[in-house]
Amino acid sequence: MIADAIRQAQKMHRAAIEATYDGSCNIYIRESKRDPETGVTSLEEVCKMENQLCHLSFSSSGAAEGTDTIAKVTQVIKLFLTPEIVIAPGSKIEVTQHGRTEVYGQSGKAAVYSSHQEILLELWKGYA
Repeated sequence: MIADAIRQAQKMHRAAIEATYDGSCNIYIRESKRDPETGVTSLEEVCKMENQLCHLSFSSSGAAEGTDTIAKVTQVIKLFLTPEIVIAPGSKIEVTQHGRTEVYGQSGKAAVYSSHQEILLELWKGYA
């Protein structure tokens, strides 16, 4: 009985989080492709997942840091997704939210929960 109540609460929690998903994302990776005519292998960008519902969250870390001439404010960008999606390290993540599209890279390992996952992102700088 208690286990059923816990499962029901988890389902409700997941539904509440997914109700906040107001964006979508496409996940890209690079794969080796061999040209059958030349035999040359090259890396090609491939879209592994399209139009996955998601939510981007932005926060800043406190006051600006720096010297007398330079100030630096750190922004934390976090992507919320369903827990079943697996994003390989080094993937390119294109997110569209509120009519804007931006490209990011995964900067940390995903924190996966029963209701969602959270992935720290950074602005895309290219494949490693």
